[in-house]
Amino acid sequence: MASSPSSSLSISLCSSTFVSQQEFNLFHKIDRQLYTILVINIGRDPMEALQIMAFWLWLERVGFRHVVYRMLQLPILLINELADEALTALTCIVSDNPPPSSDDYNNSIPLTQNFMKKEISLQFLYTNRQTAIEGIAKIRNEVCFRAMRDIMLNAISHRKIPSSVSVPLPPPSLSFRSFDIMVDEGDQVPPEERAMFVTFSKGYPVQEWEVRDFFTINYGDCIEHFQMQEVEPNEQSLFARIVFRSASTIGLILRGQPRMKFTINGKHIWARKFIPKHPPSPQPPATTAAVAAVQLQSPPFYP
Repeated sequence: MASSPSSSLSISLCSSTFVSQQEFNLFHKIDRQLYTILVINIGRDPMEALQIMAFWLWLERVGFRHVVYRMLQLPILLINELADEALTALTCIVSDNPPPSSDDYNNSIPLTQNFMKKEISLQFLYTNRQTAIEGIAKIRNEVCFRAMRDIMLNAISHRKIPSSVSVPLPPPSLSFRSFDIMVDEGDQVPPEERAMFVTFSKGYPVQEWEVRDFFTINYGDCIEHFQMQEVEPNEQSLFARIVFRSASTIGLILRGQPRMKFTINGKHIWARKFIPKHPPSPQPPATTAAVAAVQLQSPPFYP
């Protein structure tokens, strides 16, 4: 239920039963309330705030009880300061260099240490960084994107509206890519296994920027390379190939289906995993008659 963030998180991550969007939002009611405070009341960057929420929810999952529920009881200014410390922690987790062992540095998240009521430090987070990176990325992708997508889109569309709280805000400093790269870096997944093939309806031209915006808004900074079908100036591209930074993004998009249909600005696109066409294996020398027969065949068409 909404009053128990930890139990709602376990339902979201572990249940195989289909849950409607309305039910999913209800499970994460208080998580959505806190995210709304971050991006609407305070005016923090929506993508960065999503990462902060994933960090707090991960802390709940590893034993820091009722983080979100207790945080909602705090003044907005204090929530903002805790969010700043969350960014400090996240930056430490994805850093290649361990934090200094000095007490002053390990006390650089004092509000968080006091709020959690359990031992937590940058050294602790860095020591457990791989577990943290994988856990935070999983919660961000499977919970936060789905539960907070509508709030995120609303916040993005209203970024120019002045915040209702006068708080000096730092620019976005933490990239989603940091977590995705570190989650996949051990696998060294080749580009063809991180690629998706998308097709468009003839007569309803789709621009590259529309597809890029759609996936970025829904899945973060996830695109490594985008290749649209090359056509003449007055012709319409009917397909494109997208290489994602993380192979896990494809699973999030397809949701276990071989193909998914999406609507972008009123136009339909279909997405499926890219299947590379490998060159045929070398064949033994053919007879003259066989060569002549092959030469008469039409060449294969590769879209």
